Amino acid sequence: MQKLDEIAKKLLGKSYSELDERSQKVTRHVAERKHIAMDTTQQFEGETTRGQRAADAVAKFGGSWTFISIFGAVMVIWVVLNSFILIRYQNGFDPYPYILLNLFLSMLASIQAPIILMSQNRHAEKDRLDAEHDYEVNLKAELEIMLLHEKIDLLRDVQWNELLVIQEEQLQMIKTLIGKKTMTTLE
Repeated sequence: MQKLDEIAKKLLGKSYSELDERSQKVTRHVAERKHIAMDTTQQFEGETTRGQRAADAVAKFGGSWTFISIFGAVMVIWVVLNSFILIRYQNGFDPYPYILLNLFLSMLASIQAPIILMSQNRHAEKDRLDAEHDYEVNLKAELEIMLLHEKIDLLRDVQWNELLVIQEEQLQMIKTLIGKKTMTTLE
């Protein structure tokens, strides 16, 4: 727990207990050096019910060109067939203004609309979970980058100090060599 608190304070500026649940999760993953990425689609699809899968299928078909084409063809056939029967026999099964057709269209819309909304709500929930997971991955990446910067800064400081020590030794050696050379020239 102490390591988690140190990481949280150092990287996020708060103690571990003050962090929200997602930040705590990310902090644990950073401390344990574990990856956080996962396939949210598999997890989400594993929890779907038969009704949800049916709603997705209806929404997928209802929003396709196939549905629009079939729907348009049925309407044209309905109107042409009804008009032909009306002209030929003076009595159609759905006389103009096609009240029965309007009833079927209204029933289709009243059934299809809530099913499509259920599918959209489910996909919105999946998008929300994806966004939360993306936040966690991004936060972990940011924290890891901060840790790498810290390590690089530490290495740089240590190397600079080592270089200064080496330079001081070299200067001492040069002074010693110059001193020896001056002594040999004086003799």
